[in-house]
Amino acid sequence: MCGEKKETEENRQKKRVMEAAMRAGQILLANGAEISRVEETIDRICGHYGIESGSAFVLSNGIFITMGDRREEFFAKVQHIPVSGAHLNRVAAVNQLSREISEGKHTVEELDRCLDDIEQMPGKRPLIQMLASAVGSGAFCYLFGGALSDCASAFLSGFILYACLLHFGGRLSKIVGNILGGALVTFLCLVMYHMRLGNHISSMIIGSVIPMIPGVAFTNAIRDIADGDYIAGSVRMLDAMLVFLSIALGVGVVFTLYYRMTGGVLL
Repeated sequence: MCGEKKETEENRQKKRVMEAAMRAGQILLANGAEISRVEETIDRICGHYGIESGSAFVLSNGIFITMGDRREEFFAKVQHIPVSGAHLNRVAAVNQLSREISEGKHTVEELDRCLDDIEQMPGKRPLIQMLASAVGSGAFCYLFGGALSDCASAFLSGFILYACLLHFGGRLSKIVGNILGGALVTFLCLVMYHMRLGNHISSMIIGSVIPMIPGVAFTNAIRDIADGDYIAGSVRMLDAMLVFLSIALGVGVVFTLYYRMTGGVLL
């Protein structure tokens, strides 16, 4: 009787480990980590707590995790994870937690509390995000050959763009949001160009759209494909390409309307 009770408690403990490994993988995947990092973290957590039969299959928007053989009770779970933005501070926190687990610094009971703390990590304040967008827009405008006046216009355009994305982003689909974002920055840059606040319209627009470019997703897509995760890499690459096309569509629509209104004269 005592042996059965001990075995049941051991199985419960292993299920808790599998649930925690799933949560850790979910946090990583939802916040921009590549597939190999998610799989390695899950394997590391399972291996440290003595789960020999644990196995994980990770896609760009889902995790399949199983456990079970002749010596261990069977466990299986599937978790859908929508494709979203990157929060690399949470990815770094889970990586650090994984290292500490490997060093034996956390018990199974502590895992849930640690993961709760990571999930509740606050993001950057809206004003910080808007200023970062503005600085990035101005800096990239300069790198693409813009003058100081162009950089100042791109700075303002990037600030307004991100303010609108933060306010309306949750109400719009990703495609519609990026189309409207590309149209907005193009309109703002054209207005500032005609107000003599900038001299190089192309540099202003290129710098202003940079905050919308999914650089992390595109980079992770290449890394996943290079690691042999072709399905996940292709999905992420397709998602990034849709963003690129949506931004280009927004810019192109405003330019087309501008041409029609001005009789084909842009500059």
